[in-house]
Amino acid sequence: MASALCGGGSGSVAAPCGDLGAAAALAESLPMGAGYRAKSSFPAGRVALADRPLRRGLQVAAAAGQMNGNLTIGKAMRWWEKVTHPNMREVESAQDLADSLLNAGDKLVVVDFFSPGCGGCRALHPKIAQFAERNPDVLFLQVNYEKHKSMCYSLHVHVLPFFRFYRGAQGRVSSFSCTNATIKKFKDALAKHSPDRCSLGPARGLEEAELLALAANRDLEFTYNEKPTLVPIAEAIQMEAASIGGPWMPLPAAATQPLTLGSENGSLIPSGR
Repeated sequence: MASALCGGGSGSVAAPCGDLGAAAALAESLPMGAGYRAKSSFPAGRVALADRPLRRGLQVAAAAGQMNGNLTIGKAMRWWEKVTHPNMREVESAQDLADSLLNAGDKLVVVDFFSPGCGGCRALHPKIAQFAERNPDVLFLQVNYEKHKSMCYSLHVHVLPFFRFYRGAQGRVSSFSCTNATIKKFKDALAKHSPDRCSLGPARGLEEAELLALAANRDLEFTYNEKPTLVPIAEAIQMEAASIGGPWMPLPAAATQPLTLGSENGSLIPSGR
């Protein structure tokens, strides 16, 4: 009995109670298993600690942390969803962004490019939410850079936080990056482009070069069918006025003479001598 080991028959804890030499030899020969190894204060050496099963909730969190490389618990870490308003929503795809801009009509649309790990984006978000609350007629679209990195590359967005303003037939009217220290740029752009007005023609949305870049990006499910180029009415009038024989330009002298039927073949010749 002097050389007996305390801890029960399970072998989960090995600790000497009597003969130190025999106990030490036996403790060293015991398999440690998958448990944690720790040094013991006893002269016998190591102590094998049995595994304790994790609670189910912690097991799920640990598995998610191993898959993602970091520990995230539910939506508690998603700061960009904490403060939102009906006129704020997150973009799901490149097609969603293009369609949202085309369907906005004459409404001002603010596209907010952000990243979950961007400290400046996180600090600025509450103020952007305040602007959205004060301007319910303005649509705020959020683009998660980490989820749509390939799309952002095609749109030449390489700095965060980054904003683009779109308005009706004018398309993109402003583009800039700002932080809390330079929030005045955002205020000025919002004040300049948000007043009520009417645009001639349908909403333009993304520029044609951007649409072609998105369509050429193999990482995206995006198709773009080129449409005939629409010339603004003011430019069309100028082109018509500048063309030869246009309604606002005098015709050549020969063309102003009345035409009459001439010889036997019935050809048209100018009258006069």
